[in-house]
Amino acid sequence: MLIRQQCRFYIFVEEKYTILDACAPCPYFQPVMLLYLHVPFCRSKCGYCAFHSQVPDDNAVQVYLDALMREIALWGDRLGNVSVETIFIGGGTPSILPSKAIDVILNRLSKTFAISSGAEISMEANPESALRDSFLHDVHASGINRLSLGIQSLNRDLLHTLGRPHSAKQAIEAIERARQSGFANINIDFIWGLPGQRIKHWLEELKQIVKLGPDHISCYSLTIEENTPFEAAYDDGKLELPSDDDQGKMFLYGSDFLELQGYSHYEISNFARMGFQCRHNLGYWEGADYLGLGPSAVSTIRSRRWKNTKDLGEYAEKTRNGQIGEYAETLTPHDRMEELIMLRLRTARGLRLAAYKELTGRVFMEDFRPMITALHQHGLVKIRNGYLNLTKRGMLVSNTIIENLFEAMDRL
Repeated sequence: MLIRQQCRFYIFVEEKYTILDACAPCPYFQPVMLLYLHVPFCRSKCGYCAFHSQVPDDNAVQVYLDALMREIALWGDRLGNVSVETIFIGGGTPSILPSKAIDVILNRLSKTFAISSGAEISMEANPESALRDSFLHDVHASGINRLSLGIQSLNRDLLHTLGRPHSAKQAIEAIERARQSGFANINIDFIWGLPGQRIKHWLEELKQIVKLGPDHISCYSLTIEENTPFEAAYDDGKLELPSDDDQGKMFLYGSDFLELQGYSHYEISNFARMGFQCRHNLGYWEGADYLGLGPSAVSTIRSRRWKNTKDLGEYAEKTRNGQIGEYAETLTPHDRMEELIMLRLRTARGLRLAAYKELTGRVFMEDFRPMITALHQHGLVKIRNGYLNLTKRGMLVSNTIIENLFEAMDRL
């Protein structure tokens, strides 16, 4: 089973779970962790999106908030005053919640866990909902210090194709108002490789993006996800994407342009000005432990992994009965090594080869020399200072490279 959480990477999970012994020493304890909080609501469902969300009815938001408070309390009892380095409120659309609800959530988290004084506290928002009343000012005052705006495009026709509920004008206004509200760390999300998009269109859009002055830019390629309207349209031949060659040029030319503008390409889909890399996502990619709160959220602590149910009613019931995290799988060294390879090869820094030996007791180059040599000869990987990392061209075919590494690991 594949589980996807917030930063658009994939985690491999086998559907084998063991019940945790409540009487045993707490298996969850970790001195420092990341915290992810999922808000499962959207004003409408975008055609390309596979993240869990629903359009809330009058009662759903209160049911969610009550259950979330119970889940936070539950983990506070289990974990104690554990230190939290980063918080990421994702979704869904967190900005659909009242600003007062964000304030209540952050207050409860600060009373339950030891939130580091310099913690990065991020929240995703959509332009149209972020612009209502004094929302941005209020959530910044509550403690949100990093804002991630889901803009996706500044082209009216492409926004319509994607099913986004905002206009380009609202997107620009949201960035301006965020600055006015005190946000000094703003990310904006964009998608490339869209139906009808050409290389010159994407590069022109990137020029517009840079003029808006964000501190961080996430550029994701459009992926046709299972069980989405885009999948049905694509299968029916109603959705025509740019050619593979054009998509490759969008990635390579776009990366070169952003780096010339002062944005470091520190992960396949992420670019940041100096000092503005997303610490929460870096924690994921470095294999840090994380606690996920809310429906469908995933947690991994001390090699144990579990996923909350996505059904809101069932989630609320489990929080009442204390059944959250009741069943978890134990990740094997092989599981952990696969994830380490998958996640770290996404980053510019790459995979620390010594980490492979620490987890497996084996030498990476002895196990994979023919493959790595071939990849290096084709300009897809490089090894430097004890790290293996993908070149930009290697990033274009990262999924294939990683799959081949996994297959080779299985044969060892």
